[in-house]
Amino acid sequence: MPSSHPNGEKDFRFDCVSLGEVMLRFDPGCERIRETESFHVWEGGGEYNVSRSLSRCFGLKTSVVTSLVDNEIGHLLERLIEKGRVDTSFIRWVPFDGTGLAARNGLNFTERGFGLRGAIGVSDRGHSAASMMGPGDIDWRDIFAKQGVRWLHVGGIFAALGPRTAELTLEACRAAKRAGTMVSCDLNYRSSLWEREGFDADKTRSVLRKVVGQSDYLLGSQFDFEKCLGLKFAEGAEGSSLSDETLFRSSAPAVAKRFPKLKALVMTLRKVRSASVNDWAAIGLQDGEFVYSREFQHLEILDRVGGGDGFASGLIYGLMKFGQLSTALDYGIAHGALSMTTPGDTSIATLREVEALLEGVRASESRAWRTAG
Repeated sequence: MPSSHPNGEKDFRFDCVSLGEVMLRFDPGCERIRETESFHVWEGGGEYNVSRSLSRCFGLKTSVVTSLVDNEIGHLLERLIEKGRVDTSFIRWVPFDGTGLAARNGLNFTERGFGLRGAIGVSDRGHSAASMMGPGDIDWRDIFAKQGVRWLHVGGIFAALGPRTAELTLEACRAAKRAGTMVSCDLNYRSSLWEREGFDADKTRSVLRKVVGQSDYLLGSQFDFEKCLGLKFAEGAEGSSLSDETLFRSSAPAVAKRFPKLKALVMTLRKVRSASVNDWAAIGLQDGEFVYSREFQHLEILDRVGGGDGFASGLIYGLMKFGQLSTALDYGIAHGALSMTTPGDTSIATLREVEALLEGVRASESRAWRTAG
């Protein structure tokens, strides 16, 4: 359960604040990016999506710490964020130089995929305003100690975005812990960020290990643990024939031992039958015991992007409201499932729909992830 604010819970201005980039997503619908002549636009970003869902679906008070260029695209993003009922007080605005050479707003073109054709994402985020953020840019003491925040959500996407974003993430986590705020970190490895030319992966891993050391809840797989934290395990994630669940069960206890302040580690379990049909569940490790969510078999998917963020928001809501990991995993997996049945990175599900979905899953289908082999 979230820690109490030093001055009492009534002083919390926000239930959750996320730190991350918010991009403008261009969605061609059922068309291909290379063929379409029109796009629908949404706002989205790995860490931001969590705050948006906590607000729109779960009715909590949320905000996002990010940076946008002060031009028409930036203000379109601002309007979309406000439409998502996420507070915009902590947006750091930077001047527009007329060309975008100094700083720009990130763009993301995404095909949803269908059947045998997988989703395709093309990010256009180089030199974005958010990627240039660093330590000292944000008054964390004002956010956490003065205004009050119950929960901070950070992630490996933003940490790997720019030369100083990892250090800013660590700065935020340290300020949050000083104020008694709970911290969750979703490692969310992205090869497009980690494998780009000039990126200092070793430095980022070193800082991310410190971020995890300040976190209460860690979301990730063995692959994330290896790629983002530089940890090594007996069973290799890359190229392994073992299931994600088996790899998590073998690696998570070692991660928990390495980072003893973690209250729990969690991971989604996804069996991809096609781009449109997945099996979907989650596993967690808490106090040396593995806990499973309910399982949704043959889940029909319209738009996979943001499903993991939908899971994270449901998980955080469940932890805040019930304080029990098994229940939180159920809320996470149900909300993530609903998120993938609608277009866009972010959820347009309701809490009533999440709870109705949970009530409709037979008890015999819960707490069991059936592995193949």
